[in-house]
Amino acid sequence: MKPSTTKHSDEFWMAQALTLARRGLNTTTPNPAVGCVIVKDGNKVGEGYHLKAGTPHAEVHALAAAGPLAQGATAYVTLEPCSHHGRTPPCADALIAAGVARVVCAIEDPNPRVAGQGMARLASAGIETRSGVLSEEAEAVNLGFLHRMRTGKPWLRLKMASSLDGGTALTNGESQWITGPEARQDVQHGRAAACAILTGIGTVLADDPALNVRLDGVERQPDRVVLDSQLRMPITARMLTLPGNTWVLHGPDVPTDRLKALSSAGARPVAIPLSDDQSLDISAVLDWLGAQSWNLIWVECGARLAGSLVGGGWVNELWLYQAPRLLGSSVRPLLDWSISSLADALSPEVLDVRQVGSDIRWRLQLKTAC
Repeated sequence: MKPSTTKHSDEFWMAQALTLARRGLNTTTPNPAVGCVIVKDGNKVGEGYHLKAGTPHAEVHALAAAGPLAQGATAYVTLEPCSHHGRTPPCADALIAAGVARVVCAIEDPNPRVAGQGMARLASAGIETRSGVLSEEAEAVNLGFLHRMRTGKPWLRLKMASSLDGGTALTNGESQWITGPEARQDVQHGRAAACAILTGIGTVLADDPALNVRLDGVERQPDRVVLDSQLRMPITARMLTLPGNTWVLHGPDVPTDRLKALSSAGARPVAIPLSDDQSLDISAVLDWLGAQSWNLIWVECGARLAGSLVGGGWVNELWLYQAPRLLGSSVRPLLDWSISSLADALSPEVLDVRQVGSDIRWRLQLKTAC
């Protein structure tokens, strides 16, 4: 590692730590993605990032790289160093033992097992501390983990694709392919960052999707979750033949023989309470998803479930791919959801708009109920 020779601001070094953190986004679940840079006399002497749950944290990798040069140095960490024994020892203790003089973190860890205690332990050991450096950028890196720690529910990211005039398929069901190959490849990266991929039974019955990540060198396949209140999941569904877990969330009163058949086929059925309309209670679904320590859920589903999720205020973020095509009026809509007045229209915050091949990808954040 070649050290820099120029003194820089805390923001400069934190930006480098955040770049390191992003390298672990697809592999650290259920842990957050964290990066760390060790700087001494204006020179970078060590760096590291968290690779996978159960393995050393970013601070440990960076301290190992710095060696004795960590003595009297400044550590830049994208999330407050942990102060508790989990599968690995506390990183706050490792920083103290290494003799760093100063620790700068981007955001406090909302995990109640940490929640300010890491920085407090450092300060009590005589180490200078500073928090809040590039906090907005750090929030964006770990939005799923932070949301789950604060609410108990995961971050719900809904992916949709449509023509310019809002059609997702022709009325006869033909939909492949509205968007281009670049957009479909981009979707694979979106899936890879998720802890689980969620869909509805309607999509399973209509399309028999695999809902896996098809990227070279992928290290982790997200779990799959099917919302299926009446337990109509076919035992021949393609996703049941693939590596990883397929969870089927169903209502409380379903035939025992169907449960046994699905379990034998490889599914993992879970009973969830129903709402008044006899569909699955979405709040209970999200509570269950959060209880699995899942941070970010990628949703690919049909217009009915999408409309229910958006209309109910459950979606945190929408990724909408729009293709430069016009399909006319004989189409299936983007959302099976309606309003009676323009005053009821949703106005998501635009996070990002970019061209992906010939298509446009919108990243929109919605105000949600959770």
